[in-house]
Amino acid sequence: MSPAGPKPRPGQRPRRGNERNSRDPYVINEYIRAREVRLVGDNVEQGVYPIEKARRIAEELELDLIEISPNAEPPVCRILDYQKFLYQQKKRQKEQKAKAAKVVVKEIRFGPQTDDHDYNFKLKHAVGFLKEGSKVKAYVFFRGRSILFKEQGEVLLLRFANDLEEYGKVEMMPVLEGKRMTIMLTPLKAPAKKDDSKKEGKKPEARESAAEEGAE
Repeated sequence: MSPAGPKPRPGQRPRRGNERNSRDPYVINEYIRAREVRLVGDNVEQGVYPIEKARRIAEELELDLIEISPNAEPPVCRILDYQKFLYQQKKRQKEQKAKAAKVVVKEIRFGPQTDDHDYNFKLKHAVGFLKEGSKVKAYVFFRGRSILFKEQGEVLLLRFANDLEEYGKVEMMPVLEGKRMTIMLTPLKAPAKKDDSKKEGKKPEARESAAEEGAE
């Protein structure tokens, strides 16, 4: 049998192998090459320490010395359990991705001679899209000689934006690209809750006045 490696000193965390895994996102413990580091965190007295002393503090706490800002001068380190630290980092990244809302763009097509019935039908759909938080890309498509009516198409798109001003704002004014004239609308932010509080504040007054009328 091959001789076992040296046993760790009391309070010293076991070594993780003679070579650092190149896939590790952080440099830890004996693989940190700086002569001194700045320790931060709630579990240590923050300050600049010689690397050997910083490693010794980590060993006494039975934790890992993790280099979190290698480009700082001196490098910044924290003393934590490395596996738990990686788990928390991955969990945080997943939460950030989940919170990052995807931008949804709904397209609505008009013709330069769109009648009122078709216009109102598409306007209703646009209101629904903006309410749900989607952007609306409306465009007028010109076929053949209908490009001669591009001014009419611009008027239609501006009317469309004006009719939707309660639900969205213009992100891009009408632009003619080839046979398409396009306008982009983005949804307005949700109304502040203070409006609801004002309404609620009026209710007691109405009840009081009703009670006074009943008393008379």
